[in-house]
Amino acid sequence: MEIRRVFCRRCQTVKQEKLAWLSDNPFYTKRFAFMVGRRCRVMTITDVAKEFRLDWKTVKELDKQYMREQLRKTGTPAPQVIGIDEISIRKGHTYRIVVSDLIRRRAIWFGGKDRSEASMDEFYAWLGPKKAKKIRLVVMDMWKAFEKSAKKNVPQAAILYDKFHVIRHLGEALDKVRKQEYARLSGKDRSFIKGQKYTLLSRKQNLDLDGRRSLRKLLRANKRLNTAYLLKETFGQLWSYDTEGWARRFFDNWKDALKWQRLEPYQKFMQLIERHWEGIAAHCHPDNKVALGFVEGLNNKIRVIQRRAYGLRDEEYLRLKILTCMLEEI
Repeated sequence: MEIRRVFCRRCQTVKQEKLAWLSDNPFYTKRFAFMVGRRCRVMTITDVAKEFRLDWKTVKELDKQYMREQLRKTGTPAPQVIGIDEISIRKGHTYRIVVSDLIRRRAIWFGGKDRSEASMDEFYAWLGPKKAKKIRLVVMDMWKAFEKSAKKNVPQAAILYDKFHVIRHLGEALDKVRKQEYARLSGKDRSFIKGQKYTLLSRKQNLDLDGRRSLRKLLRANKRLNTAYLLKETFGQLWSYDTEGWARRFFDNWKDALKWQRLEPYQKFMQLIERHWEGIAAHCHPDNKVALGFVEGLNNKIRVIQRRAYGLRDEEYLRLKILTCMLEEI
């Protein structure tokens, strides 16, 4: 089919007729571009290029058009509850910030130059003061720059520290105890500890039969690791309380159990919780009850996207992938 062209006297250039059913690439229809985009949701660019016998650059551009249309149809976000996280996009600690709408369960912003307060401020500037006033809850890790930015830009919002990040700090403390014991012991006592990092850090119900056997042997052989493991397993109860008073009583009892254990990494973890208690205890308020499982699901999808896009330097493509990974197909 021939596409008409006209000469514009004002700008002295030739303009091409726009047809609603054509993609941005005039050699393909929108219908075909969207079919390619749907395939790219579950396959790599290289595999899709082989399937359709296209150049991989063409596939990527068609996929970009598909994702931009997804975002256009979804509309402009006006979140009430947001989740803030960061991802590493390259080696050398190059970070970008991802902000999610935790009610509509979708990523809404990807940007910043690092994890700084200034980079976080960019999100609130993009959202605008009118929409920022509607935010009532900000869920984040305990990174100070994110907290400072939230208090400055959305002072009306409550701050809630993400349970998964808190538990991750406790897991790191347990692993430090494991390393200390490995360095202190020798011979048979040391052999029980070797290679058991993920056995210790995993929840007991997530271990297979061999994993549970290894865990039992390890905990019987090492009293300090047994104590550290039990303290790690019981700490999760903190999020089961509906009032701050009962949550505080549980934490105080947990601290008392630490007194004579000589677990220095756990002491540092306890001090971290004390410094951030207000944001952790915020989960007890009925208005702050949000399903945080979505955050983990999004993080898992982002890791898959990064593996598939390994070697690609197109940050705009990564941005579109992350912003659309939780959206419905079109």
